[in-house]
Amino acid sequence: MPSPSPTPRTSELVELASPPGDGSLDNASLNPTPIRDRTWGRWDLAALWVGMSVCIPTYMLAGDLIRSGMNWWQAMLAILLGNMLVLAPMILNGHAGTRYGIPFPVFARAAFGTAGAHIPSITRALVACGWFGIQTYIGGEAISAMIALLWPGWLEIGGGAMILGMSVPSWLTFAAFWLINVYFVWRGTESIKWMEKAAAPFLLVVGLVLLWWAIDHGGGLMTILDQSSALLQTEESLQGLDWIVGVFLPGLTAMVGFWATLSLNIPDFTRYARSQREQVYGQLLGLPPTMVLFSFIGVVVTAATVILYGKAIWDPVALVVKIAGETQSTALAFVAMLTLAIATLSTNIAANIVGPANSFANAFPRRLTFRSGGMVAATLGVLLCPWLLLNVYIGWLVSYSGLLGAVGGVLLADYWLVRRTKLDLAGLYESRGPYRYSAGFNLKAIAATLAGLAVVGLGYLVPALSFLAQGAWFTGVLVSATVYFFAMGGRQAPATAAT
Repeated sequence: MPSPSPTPRTSELVELASPPGDGSLDNASLNPTPIRDRTWGRWDLAALWVGMSVCIPTYMLAGDLIRSGMNWWQAMLAILLGNMLVLAPMILNGHAGTRYGIPFPVFARAAFGTAGAHIPSITRALVACGWFGIQTYIGGEAISAMIALLWPGWLEIGGGAMILGMSVPSWLTFAAFWLINVYFVWRGTESIKWMEKAAAPFLLVVGLVLLWWAIDHGGGLMTILDQSSALLQTEESLQGLDWIVGVFLPGLTAMVGFWATLSLNIPDFTRYARSQREQVYGQLLGLPPTMVLFSFIGVVVTAATVILYGKAIWDPVALVVKIAGETQSTALAFVAMLTLAIATLSTNIAANIVGPANSFANAFPRRLTFRSGGMVAATLGVLLCPWLLLNVYIGWLVSYSGLLGAVGGVLLADYWLVRRTKLDLAGLYESRGPYRYSAGFNLKAIAATLAGLAVVGLGYLVPALSFLAQGAWFTGVLVSATVYFFAMGGRQAPATAAT
């Protein structure tokens, strides 16, 4: 749906006529977006979130929660609550992007310093590079399955040899899908915007068709949901507080951790929004509903496979191949695989390339732009071989969410509590300006981040405090925000924003 194009509310937007010209801190990719180029409306941002949320990891989320010890409605509740909770820092951090037109690495300079901003920026970038590799692997597998439907001998290439966990056909389609991702990165943010808007309605329709198929073939929705208990794979049955701490809290933390990276670098997208209203409504309309709907589709379809095939088929690629074999409908299976590839592409580029591209450009502004920073991110996504972590990614979400929560706590406290949303926009681009601190590092921000991590670590070391680790993101946010606020002396006089 096309967005209307009213004049931006310039009274709430800040513009910088031209950066101070400090080559160590600014380039064309990092400079504030001019108000005339802030054209994204709520439906653009909503489409962005639909495109990012409809992916195979989202499809498998609720199933993983059920396997950990929840029933279907508890899993859906955890997903809804987790996404509503992570929506708060999305909107709060997104406010800075919309108001000042700045990307995440520049926003982080206010709290961490012009040099210290590299710490959260590069940390977030490396996590995203890992996800890029995982998603590229998934998309490549979907393409490989498509080719195998048309040419069964495809899978025999390489004679079954495995290289770093992948066969030769998988490596070939991995490379092909990697190149498709790189194409959109090279074309820039407008091509990404176009791709997300084109993919969003298509993916939603296909998801609803898949839900209809499961209900029609599985004997009705309630029958399927009753069968979902068969997905439970843990033999222990925790009760009461033990269940909350041992099952629900880690699951909720994993749901927040799923988008914890985007909650930091959301200014990379909201810098293009026309107004705060547009960025708030766009994220609200796009993120929680899509995550809940597509996770629900994953639960229903996977539970339906228990009824239809006597066992749970968790991998949608494997399910589509099986359906194709039974129906002998190569065309249907081809469309389904194409859908999986598009879903993965729309998630991968927006969620895992835009942020790292800006982060690497921020680290080397004289040498890297958004394009070249994106190429660095895409290359690292291969070198890290993160697809080897695919089977344990829920645990990975919990473990790194503590770090991202600690960084997020500092950013939120600095922007909303200490500075009251007032930044010196020109000063963010001056190496000797107001955000220099100590040689470019705000040691108080670094200390607050370490304090958040230390408290999370106590949860791993002291069994009685395990809830601190199980809720790693929440612990990190609360501790680091509190320490930072008091270390900075509470509220400060607002900066004069350059216009």
